[in-house]
Amino acid sequence: MYKPNNIDDYIAGFPAEVQELLEQVRQAIKNVAPQAEEVISYGMPAFKLKGILVWFAAYKNHIGFYPHSSGIAAFKPELSMYKSSKGAIQFPLDKPLPLKLIAEIVKFRVIENMEKVK
Repeated sequence: MYKPNNIDDYIAGFPAEVQELLEQVRQAIKNVAPQAEEVISYGMPAFKLKGILVWFAAYKNHIGFYPHSSGIAAFKPELSMYKSSKGAIQFPLDKPLPLKLIAEIVKFRVIENMEKVK
């Protein structure tokens, strides 16, 4: 199995239309948390700031977004239209990504991580 060294490597491994979606997610995260470090964690792109903020990954039919269970619980009503579990959200590839919602979840996670270190 291919193990990417960084997020650029990870994204490059997908078809162009999926690369575009992954870049949109990446940019939405960077806009909210520009100080966060890009890493590969569990084989997926992740952003780290006083701990992992979020992970994301591409699959056959969706983009997986992993904001810890707290990030999902805090936005349960807004996420009700998406398939989700305790720790994961699935954004279908054939629908527009909810980039504003992704940004809001990342903001929440930044605050949460910063509170933990106080």
